Amino acid sequence: MEIKDIHDLFLKCSSVSIDTRKIEENSLFFAIKGERFDANTFAEEALKKGASYVVIDNKEYFIDERTILVENTLETLQELSKFHRKYLKLPIVALTGSNGKTTTKELINVVLSKRYTTKATVGNLNNHIGVPLTLLSFDSKTEIGIVEMGANHQKEIEFLCALAQPDFGYITNFGKAHLEGFGGTEGVIKGKSEMYKFLSENDKFVFVNLDDAIQKEKTENNLRVTFSQADKNASVFINAITANPFVEIDYNGIKVKSNLIGLYNANNINAAITIGKYFKVSDEEIKEAIESYIPENNRSQMLVKNSNEIILDAYNANPSSMEVAIKNFLQLDKENKVAILGDMFELGEESLHEHKHIVALLKNESNVKTYFIGNHFYANKIDKEFLFFYETFASFSEDLKEEKLENKMILIKGSRGMALERVLEFL
Repeated sequence: MEIKDIHDLFLKCSSVSIDTRKIEENSLFFAIKGERFDANTFAEEALKKGASYVVIDNKEYFIDERTILVENTLETLQELSKFHRKYLKLPIVALTGSNGKTTTKELINVVLSKRYTTKATVGNLNNHIGVPLTLLSFDSKTEIGIVEMGANHQKEIEFLCALAQPDFGYITNFGKAHLEGFGGTEGVIKGKSEMYKFLSENDKFVFVNLDDAIQKEKTENNLRVTFSQADKNASVFINAITANPFVEIDYNGIKVKSNLIGLYNANNINAAITIGKYFKVSDEEIKEAIESYIPENNRSQMLVKNSNEIILDAYNANPSSMEVAIKNFLQLDKENKVAILGDMFELGEESLHEHKHIVALLKNESNVKTYFIGNHFYANKIDKEFLFFYETFASFSEDLKEEKLENKMILIKGSRGMALERVLEFL
């Protein structure tokens, strides 16, 4: 069956599914193989649960005329998404970067939705499966699509751009994330910049923070819409930024008070302002949208639990995001500070050095009681009365039960695998 024929069937369905636990009535189910299972075995179950059609790549599981047999289900999902994107012809804004992708995506979405019917990547479905699912969630009512793209190796952003064919792009920053897969910091810059290359070759626009030297240099050959705190010739000039603890932006005499913690979120807000203004969203609507956005999913959330104020930023961590979170925490005008920090993953040969650097940032901060959790941090253990090291979360939690933290300002940050949101259970 040709992709056009599969697309005709897709248009008759209400949604696409790859998980029989979340099957919707009249959906199109793709049997995508996992590392530990063959999803072809779930095809019959998908039909019983309400799927109208199932796409499989193992003829042994062919059921009836509702079964679409293809050579490779993943590749078919990707090709279908590419076909659907061309079918809709809607403008798409794509974004990637080492830090802040999801928060920026959410901010762009709330701003643009003030004027347009938008759809954006749900959660962090930003990889070779998530991007196709995002594209297939767009329909004839969608006026602007917003696609987040994640990557941990070279050529991945290039591949995702080939699927989504974005008309606009933004790279939040180039940080020390997925160093193992990219092959170091230069590899990160090269890999993420694949978006700039695609947009340049197709005469499409990029949104650029001129205060970021790498962004400025890498987009010299691109069509640019710019923002800056220093260059008044930028498309959008940001007058002032403050954060204690919430970020406030002043541009053109308009004050925007966000619910986001930390100066590191300022550029995420600035990008959303710039993109909103490009798409002719009014200043009043931009201000209202940003001020109404409340972060969730363990990303820069400000919580109050019993007597403690908590900055919960435990969705993920890398050396760049960890450093800016710590520096922001140190400059807060608060007493009785506690930092609870977990290991950073996927750093390869740089792991020992990067964890040592984070410890060094805090080794002389006697006004902050810091707990380091995980064997990467434990390998950098030093003897300071205000620094505490634990190889496992279990050993840390035992001490925390006895500690009973009260009336503290607490920063919680670590990689996703550390699941440091568990700390909340003990506070």
